[in-house]
Amino acid sequence: MRVHESGLPFDDASGNRLRDWLNVSRETFYDRNVFAIVPMGFCFPGYDTKGSDLPPRRECAPQWRETVMSAMPQIELILAIGQYAQAWHLGAHRMKTMTQTVQNWRSTLYSNHGLPVLPLPHPSWRNSAWLRQNVWFEDELLPVLRQSVERLRI
Repeated sequence: MRVHESGLPFDDASGNRLRDWLNVSRETFYDRNVFAIVPMGFCFPGYDTKGSDLPPRRECAPQWRETVMSAMPQIELILAIGQYAQAWHLGAHRMKTMTQTVQNWRSTLYSNHGLPVLPLPHPSWRNSAWLRQNVWFEDELLPVLRQSVERLRI
């Protein structure tokens, strides 16, 4: 709910986790000259009966995403956070599951309109068990992610 009240994406515990993964401060993360946060749906889709966020609306990404992305030619790396972003940015290069896609990040770090794409799980608390079960994520992928982000900031 905090994110919806503040109007800032990732203005919650998942944002804290994501910024930790990136090894960046809150100030840097919200600096529009450093990061562009482009949601898949461009609007909040509401909650399901259990109180979880609904998936992005299907009509939103095709309507707006290409236009928004093409308006930012300075982007050097796309972080495909979660299965919906991975489906959009990786297309046929996406594996059967989000785990397989993230686990095979070396083979899916490919050029999308000339941009490298790095698949990540969503940093939500709901993925805490996934993170505990997939220690390779922290051991192998996070160092590469942090190096990539640091290299882009120099």
